[in-house]
Amino acid sequence: MPTTPATATHSSSDGTADAIMLELVDENGTTIGTAEKLAAHQAPGQLHRAFSVFLFDEQGRLLLQRRALGKYHSPGVWSNTCCGHPYPGEAPFAAAARRTYEELGISPSLLAAAGTVRYNHPDPASGLVEQEFNHLFVGMAQEALKPDPEEVEETAFVTAAELAERHARAPFSAWFMTVLDAARPAVRELTGPSAGW
Repeated sequence: MPTTPATATHSSSDGTADAIMLELVDENGTTIGTAEKLAAHQAPGQLHRAFSVFLFDEQGRLLLQRRALGKYHSPGVWSNTCCGHPYPGEAPFAAAARRTYEELGISPSLLAAAGTVRYNHPDPASGLVEQEFNHLFVGMAQEALKPDPEEVEETAFVTAAELAERHARAPFSAWFMTVLDAARPAVRELTGPSAGW
């Protein structure tokens, strides 16, 4: 993992991982404290900062990932290109770029902010709750993917029509349609009208 002032405090000198802390926010997205990651997701959930990334190829196809089967939250379901949580004090843009590299082995190009969305999505399978103030980003995937198998089970580039078909028959993350719908204006600006988003 690249070391930044925010990430330096999240790995110990002996190489073991410390508890992952999230940034708690109010309804306006103002930081009000921190909480351990799992605790923040236990019902009823604590509102915390998150990000979602949507990357596209030159044909305007969206890069989806199927979450690794070993993940504690929403394993084995399809979702957007990358999502996660900034470390306390880490800018959402920096966190989005960092996590995309960690999970997929690529650095997004033309990555741009696409607004925010606030939601409350329980995950029936795990009992965990996503209470998130989510920063949205869109960009391009222009490198060969090198997914981390501990994070990503598989990937797929899909058109808008292919996504609709896949969404009708395969399990997706509880938050996927909420974040995609919120990002659509920026997606259309990036991909153009012919891509159908």
